[in-house]
Formats: sequence, C-alpha cells, structure tokens
Amino acid sequence: MTQFTVIDDNGATRTIEARPAPAFVKPTHPLTSRVAYAAAHVVPLAWANNTPGQPAQVDWDATIGFRRMIWSWGLGVADCMDTAQRNLGMDWAATAELMQRSGAAAREYAEHEGWGRSVADLVSVGVNTDQLEPDGDYTLAQIVDAYLEQLDVCEQAGDGPVIMCSRHLCRTARSAADYVKVYDEVIGAAKQPAILHWLGEVFDAQLHGYFGSPDWHEASKTVLDIIEHNPGKVRGVKMSLLDADSERYMRAMLPEGTMMLTGDDFHYVDLIKDSEQDDPKHGGQAVMHSNALLGAFSVLAPHASAAIQALDRGDEAEYLRILEPTQALAQQVFVHPTEFYKTSVAFMSWLNGHQPAFQMVGGLQSARSLPNLSRVVELANDCGAFEQPELAAQRWNALLAINGIK
Repeated sequence: MTQFTVIDDNGATRTIEARPAPAFVKPTHPLTSRVAYAAAHVVPLAWANNTPGQPAQVDWDATIGFRRMIWSWGLGVADCMDTAQRNLGMDWAATAELMQRSGAAAREYAEHEGWGRSVADLVSVGVNTDQLEPDGDYTLAQIVDAYLEQLDVCEQAGDGPVIMCSRHLCRTARSAADYVKVYDEVIGAAKQPAILHWLGEVFDAQLHGYFGSPDWHEASKTVLDIIEHNPGKVRGVKMSLLDADSERYMRAMLPEGTMMLTGDDFHYVDLIKDSEQDDPKHGGQAVMHSNALLGAFSVLAPHASAAIQALDRGDEAEYLRILEPTQALAQQVFVHPTEFYKTSVAFMSWLNGHQPAFQMVGGLQSARSLPNLSRVVELANDCGAFEQPELAAQRWNALLAINGIK
C-alpha cells in the first residue's frame, strides 16, 4: 500500500493512503467550448547556481517537455508569465530565450500534432518591461520602448502577445490617461491581437493602483477605454484579481469578440461554467462564462482537459464532478503570500515526475514551509492530482526524511 506521511504546523505526523490517478483520456481534436491556457513554470538546471540574484540557468529539455505535456492535453501554454518567475528569478536574457524556444517548440508541435492549432493557440507569452532596472526612473516613452523590445522578440518567435502589467508604468503613470497612452502605442504596434493581463496587487504589491486606480470599478474604465481605442486588436482580458464579482462585471462589459480569460485561481470552477448573472451593459440577466489562463491548470492539466472535454459534450455535471474537487488544492497552492504560489507549482511538477529535482531559479523553492507543502500533498491526493502516486509518495516521503521527519 502506497502511503504519504503528512505533517501539521506543530510537527505532528500521520499517514494517508495514496489514491490512484484518475483515468482521464487525452483529446484527439481541439477543445471547442473554452479557450484554456495553463501558465507554465520553468525548470532550472539542478546543478547550476540558481541562487538569489543570479542569472537563471534553465533546464531547457525539461522546461519544453513540460509544455509538450500541456499541449498533449489540448491546452495552450501561457509562457513567460509570473508563473515562470518574472520579477522573481527570471532575468530578461533567460526570458527572451524562453520566448524563442517555446515558439520554436510550438511551431514544431503544430506541424506534427497540433490538430490545426496556430502557434498563438499553443503558446502566448508575457510582454513586460522587466529588462529595465528594477528601481530606475523612466519616462513613459522609455517604458513604451521596453514593451516594444519584448514585443519584437515575442513576434519574431511567432508567439501570441500577452501585455503584462509593468511595475515601471505603475510607478511612473500619473493618471489613467498615461496608461491609455502607453497601451495604445504598444497594442498599435502589435502585428496580431493581444491579450491584456490585469494582475492584482495580491500577486504583486508593486502594482497597487494599476490602470489608474486602486478601485477596480474605476480601473475597469481604463481597460475598456484601451479596448475601445484598439478595435479588433485586443483578443481578450486576463483578470487575476482573485475577486469573482469584478470578473463577472468586466466580462459583461467587454465588447463582442473580446473574451474574458479567468486568472482567478480561487473561483475558476464557477467562473468557467455557464452561469446566469447581471448584465450591466444591456440590463437584466444573461448567461456568461470565462475562458481560462491559469497557473492552477499547470498543476491540473489532465483535470482541466477532461473537464473542458465534458463541457464540449454538453455535460456540465461531469465538468463539475471533475473540477470541483480541485478548487481546494488550487486555493492552497495560491494561499497567502500569493506571490510565492510558484513554489507549489514547481513542487507538484517534481512530484509528478516532470522535473528531476525540487528546485527553482532564484532559490525560490524555499518560499513555502514543509507543513504548507504537506497540505498541498494532502489536497492533491484528495482530488487525484498525482499522475504517478507511487513516485509522488516516494519523493515526498524522502524529502521529509532528509529534513529529519519520519
């Protein structure tokens, strides 16, 4: 019998029996009812100097292999996002290489196994300004130039662009109009429609007041102005405020043809399914849903795929049966301090055999405690998130033993 040892906050241990992996089946054609991206992390070279402040040294074989796994489940990959440790270990040189390598791998996958999906369907990447000095003072024009430099790398790689929130813009902008000006220039230069990424300060405290206001109602007006100024050039909005009400409001306000992609790892089960809600634009009620761009889906790719396959068949009950049990795990992965959720993502990747060691660039594997990770193990086991339960138990129990816990 395979068992996990689990530990609580007081150091007490007990054992739980490992559950078998669910018998999910990979799709043989594109998912149709929802657009779904899993925000993927990067795998470091286990022997390299990936310590705080050092340039990232990436295990490219394992990193691209993880992306191929996600594609095989019919999901797209959101790359070079905060899950890939933007502003927390990934320097611009490594990020640019990741854009290029992911784009090349997506082109190869699309040619041989992509079921007609485009490169942008397979991989969309974050375009930011993090090549600038973190504490430097920059003009709006310099921030635009930084965005455009990254956009050029993105487009040369063939990736779809996701315009990320910029710490530099947040620090420099003095009004909502400054945001509109910068985004208009960047989106206007893009050769294909972009996704706008609205990352809340729960993920990054330096983004307080982004889009011109700490109040999401006011900030949403800025986002809608940007979309209105750029007809046909904004593919969607990815909201990561961990506030389901703000997302429901915003998706109702989006113009036709602009999709909402939930980044709410606390409430995605309800947000992705069809639900009746207030329609502030037209009045009354309407049935709406969000698509997905989620860090949680990099932990739960088989579940996400199987659940959307159920929606493709019109079987909402099966969707809920598959995905509802995963919500508690995602909430634990993204527990406060939320910015360190990436540690649990890499931890689950290691337990599932997708990387050889529990390490991260920047040494970020130390950002969660053993009791915290133990709770991840328990909830992952509860919802069947271990693809190889025996391997997961072996690795986790060995990690505890190395730390003197038996």
